[in-house]
Amino acid sequence: MPRSTTAPPAPHGGPGARTTGPATQPAHQASFDDLGRPLAETTFVVVDTETTGGAPAEGGITEIGAVKVRGGEVLGEFQTLVRPPSSIPPFVQLLTGITDAMVASAPTAAQVLPSFLEFARGAVLVAHNAPYDTGFLAGACARAQLSWPRFEVVDTVVLARHLVGPDEARDRKLATLARLFGARTTPEHRALADARATVDVLHALLGRLGNRGVQTLEDLQTFAARVPAARRAKKHLALGLPSAPGVYQFRDGSGRVLYVGTSVDVRRRVASYFTASETRPRMTEMVRAAAAVVPVVCATPLEARVRELRLIAEHEPPYNRRSKRPDAVTWVKLTTDAWPRLSLVRRVRDDTAAGAQYLGPFRSARTAELAVAALHEALPLRQCTRRIPRAPRADGPGACALADLGRCGAPCLGAERGGQDAASYGELVERARAALRTDPAGADAAEALRAGTERMGRLAAQERYEEAAVQRERLDAYLRTAARAQRRAPLQGTAELVAARRSRPDPGWPTGGWELVLVRWGRLAGTTLTPRGADPLPHVEALRATGEAVERPEPGRTAATAEETDAVLDWLEQPGTRLVTVEGADESPWACPVRGAGWARERVRGGTGGGGAGAAADGRGAGSGTTLAP
Repeated sequence: MPRSTTAPPAPHGGPGARTTGPATQPAHQASFDDLGRPLAETTFVVVDTETTGGAPAEGGITEIGAVKVRGGEVLGEFQTLVRPPSSIPPFVQLLTGITDAMVASAPTAAQVLPSFLEFARGAVLVAHNAPYDTGFLAGACARAQLSWPRFEVVDTVVLARHLVGPDEARDRKLATLARLFGARTTPEHRALADARATVDVLHALLGRLGNRGVQTLEDLQTFAARVPAARRAKKHLALGLPSAPGVYQFRDGSGRVLYVGTSVDVRRRVASYFTASETRPRMTEMVRAAAAVVPVVCATPLEARVRELRLIAEHEPPYNRRSKRPDAVTWVKLTTDAWPRLSLVRRVRDDTAAGAQYLGPFRSARTAELAVAALHEALPLRQCTRRIPRAPRADGPGACALADLGRCGAPCLGAERGGQDAASYGELVERARAALRTDPAGADAAEALRAGTERMGRLAAQERYEEAAVQRERLDAYLRTAARAQRRAPLQGTAELVAARRSRPDPGWPTGGWELVLVRWGRLAGTTLTPRGADPLPHVEALRATGEAVERPEPGRTAATAEETDAVLDWLEQPGTRLVTVEGADESPWACPVRGAGWARERVRGGTGGGGAGAAADGRGAGSGTTLAP
């Protein structure tokens, strides 16, 4: 059976160890220990295995030896022979001295591994040529149907390659390094002896790292991964940052914001940019230019998300790829010409009273063009860009090719010359306006859906699948944006909404009684977390009194970016959210049409008609109750 001995923890000391001082320090006193786990306080389990050879997946382990150390002191040892699933090859028996007879009565890997995993639980594994030993251990776990924990691993071979020069040792074998460092145990191809020798090698290597600024486990992993020294030197930027959820901004020497991000632990997340865990070349370049990090502590995840969006939109950091320039979007507009048409524009003007209608925003001009193509399939509005007088002249230019194809009524000709008259064209315009509107009364886009799906069916029946796919892409571009607009419109038209949800134990975020959210005209105006057990209603009133004052936006404008409103809606639509108060809603408060664009999109995509515009698309909102219990 496995032999495991455990010694009581000893004071920190020994090779490679350092004294960290009192266990408890003032919270405001920043040190490099704040940036990670000090090596002197890290528990290592140095492990070695003897095997039958072959592939790790075969799990041919014949012996496991391990030593648990912390702060240079041995805490315990683990050793056992293991009966492998196959016989030991003769040359392996000669190398290790372990014979088939020795392991005949030994426990199997399935019997041994639970004890070893318990011995190593919560520790960092160390091995010489670690992929070999961990590969066999993981393979044996798989054969035994045991879960192999995601251990953090330190490989002494990798460290030795960085720290031992060719003038000191001809190779990096364990026996060579043990002689170099004067290990107390000589490696002999037996698991426990080799593990003991590896402990001495590990301590000697850690001792060489003392003057290289490697003080924590994260530093050690970064050093082993050969993170550039210039990047490691920037770890001081994380000193003094709050270990709390929020937003962080990397800034250069002139104060320009380089990058904005969010985290449940700002200090730990920022510190990770200077370690081996950060592998993105773009971030390496950003860290090289960074001179400071500015944190913003947030009470809730929603506040952090919205603050991140606003900061990115405000500063347009060069190293953020998403959420920059929220105004760089495209809208589909029904123009106010005498003979209106669909046009792509960059911003919404205050001309809805004059007959203009908008749909958007679209995230790209190409998507907007696809949506316009889908609408033109159902509504043969004119597509030419020339100005047509209200009464076309008899000697005016002739019709374009689209009229010959039956895709335009040629209002440019006038009724006298066989073109479309104002009354029939006006009907088309009203249908187009209804398709672009986002109010529940006229946004189901039945014409576009019917015409598009019929054309898709005809093309598919003719085995013209590529053309059918193009048609489907056009419809999806239109319906997807229409669904988003329908989803946002009720909230953007509500003067004030207060909602609450029981605080959930999200990792890293403070827990309390209720998360409260104040929204005005679709913009997050305030959020707070009530103390556990406290009456939330006084906090609701305080939030309403101190929340951001948001003016009602002008017609065609919004109080917040579409992305911010979407973030708020994502929070509101989660199960368990309760509406507390709703005031000044333009239409029915926070509701979407049951058969709106989201429903239509699900039909086009082959769905069952479920709400494709989020939880509110099928007419549901948050819970209807307004009673909040402490």
